[in-house]
Amino acid sequence: MRQYQHPDREHISLTGVLYGLSDPTRLQIVKMLATNQEITCGEFCLTLSKSTQSHHFKVLRDMGIMHTRLMGTQHYNSLRREDLDARFPNLLEAILKNAD
Repeated sequence: MRQYQHPDREHISLTGVLYGLSDPTRLQIVKMLATNQEITCGEFCLTLSKSTQSHHFKVLRDMGIMHTRLMGTQHYNSLRREDLDARFPNLLEAILKNAD
């Protein structure tokens, strides 16, 4: 079974998080994750090809913003809010509050 790599909390960098959130599509994904516990890939309703969506999900995982777990054929995605808040208090909330 395929497993995704996620950086440990202490390896999440500020520049990585800011890079991950700098793209409007990735910011939209994070905003959706912020209002839900977990979302499967199909529930995002993005008007992008699957390969483009996969790229954005990978960037968010690699930067430590999103966690993906597999259950059968479903990919469940969640926001790593606790880890982000521990590393950079109030950063995520400020970004989400001020994102258009």
